[in-house]
This record gives sequence, C-alpha cells and structure tokens, in this order.
Amino acid sequence: MGMVNSVPLMLYRRNAFDEHVEAACGGPLRATSIGTLQVNIGLTCDLACRHCHVESSPKRTEQMEWRTMVMVLQAAKRAGVKTLDITGGAPEMNPNFRRFVMIARSRDLDVLVRTNLTIMQHDGYMDLPEFYRDQRVRLVASLPCYLPENVDRQRGLQVYEKSIDVIRRLNSVGYGTEPDLTLTLVYNPSGPSLPPEQTQLERDYHRELQRRFGISFTELYTITNMPIGRFLHDLSRDGDDERYLQLLRESFNPLTLDGLMCRRQIHVSWDGTLHDCDFNYAMRLPTRKSLPQNIWDFDAGDLMGRQIVTGEHCFGCTAGTGTSCGGTIV
Repeated sequence: MGMVNSVPLMLYRRNAFDEHVEAACGGPLRATSIGTLQVNIGLTCDLACRHCHVESSPKRTEQMEWRTMVMVLQAAKRAGVKTLDITGGAPEMNPNFRRFVMIARSRDLDVLVRTNLTIMQHDGYMDLPEFYRDQRVRLVASLPCYLPENVDRQRGLQVYEKSIDVIRRLNSVGYGTEPDLTLTLVYNPSGPSLPPEQTQLERDYHRELQRRFGISFTELYTITNMPIGRFLHDLSRDGDDERYLQLLRESFNPLTLDGLMCRRQIHVSWDGTLHDCDFNYAMRLPTRKSLPQNIWDFDAGDLMGRQIVTGEHCFGCTAGTGTSCGGTIV
C-alpha cells in the first residue's frame, strides 16, 4: 500500500479511477472553474489526530512565508476567486495568519478557516472568537462525533471537553446562532467505513449537543476518511487497508463526479506548490507538469480547464454519496 503515501513511480499514469471516470463521462476528469483557492498555510498543530491526512502535529515546523501569502492574494485577485479556504495544521499558528485574513477580507474575499477548535484554548489564541466575529470569517471545525469517547479516541484525551468549551465561546459571540456567522462541524468515521447519511446525522448532532450542553451550530459536513496519512497507517497496522480500498472502489458513484471539489478549486501548499486538491497535496501529487506548478507561476487561464491528477485515493471522494471539503456531494 506504499503507493498511497508517496508519489507513485510512474506519476500520472492512467489508473483504475481514471477508467471509472472515463466509463461514466467519456473522458478524463477536468476542472471547470476556480471559485476557491484552498491554502494550507502550515503543518504545525497543537493536536496529532489519528485521521489527519496531512499528518500535522506540534512537532511539524513547516509554515507558509508572508511572501507566498502575498502571491496567493495576488493570484486570487487575478483569477476572480470568490473564496479563500484556509487550512493547516492549525492555520492560526502561522505568525502571519491574522494579517493574511484581514487583507483577504479587506479585498472582499469570502474567508473560510478550518479550525480544530482546541487552539482557542491556548495563550495567544483565546481572543480568536472575537477576531473571527469582527472579520466575518466562516468557520469549519472538526468534531468527529457528539460522544466524548469517539472524539478523544481520534483526536486525543480531553479534546472533546475542550472543543465543547470553545463552541460555547463561539456561540457567545454569535457563531452558530447568527445567520452570517456560520459554524460548520465536521464528522469523520472512526474506522474503515463510509459516513452515515448527512442530513439525519446533522439532526442527531443538533439534538444531542443542544440537550447535553445547550450549544448550537449551523450545519454538519460528513467527510469520508481518505486512505492516506495517519488513517492509512492505522488501516495497515490492523490489516484493513486493502479491504477499505475495495469498499471505496465498489462504492464508486458516478453522480458525485460533477460536484467534486477539485473541479472548482485549486490547492496551494505551505511552500507554494499547486495541487488539484488537499488530498493530492497530502500525496505529494502536484498539478500536471505541462501546467503551472507553483503560486509564482499561477495562470488561471492555463489552470481553468486542466485535467485533474488522480489516483486510487480519489475513490474516497466518489464513494456512496461522495465527499468533499464541503461535505456530502449528492
């Protein structure tokens, strides 16, 4: 299963996923627009979650430099991008994070931050709820279950308790209660299975979190665990890696293809490398060699209708009802 964690020896060769796409669509998977720039601004994190596909942790030191952030903002302007999707690591731990957000908002970019919640319990970050409110940032936060034992098993001891405390603070400044301060929670399965139906699970989350803690959120995303990073390490250790990949292959749903995130966005890694999506970044699969491969060479015209780089891991996004950074697809 080493193909999933490193660049394959024969990069970009036609694979089983390509064959499924071509059978469904009559051609390769291609981008249709660039409405979103997703930017991983660093791998440093206060947690080391078991399902983290980019393997962030407190030991990681990679951080996007300010000059790269400037190039991202310039690229967004040239391409007419509407949304800046900021991720990590804990993106808040990049020393230029707030400056980056403020300039993006001053340029009328819709800013979405993917937060782990617990960062807001640390010195130097406790005022982030107010900062987010003042900047009108959309928040997407990992809470992989409404039960504490499942969250702590995936993310670490006491992470559930800390996350609930932070959601309370976010609620107190309007997140999850005011229409323009959206707080989206993210569910990941704890093992080698597909997520349950998103609408029903969202109702369960609303009921249980309100009943247990009196807290609110805007919506729930369910995201399939990708067979990469730490999740793959766990699968391999337990002997479940091939079984899980087979489940993803057998669950391929062609109706998900139109909604795949890679078709309407591009991902910028902390060092400026361009990827078709966050998962390809984790796999170290940049855009095709004939295309711009770094933010310094960004050209929306070249990238708009590009052929997407794929691999076996892409079956994770097309399994069942599909998955993306925006939750269920169909």
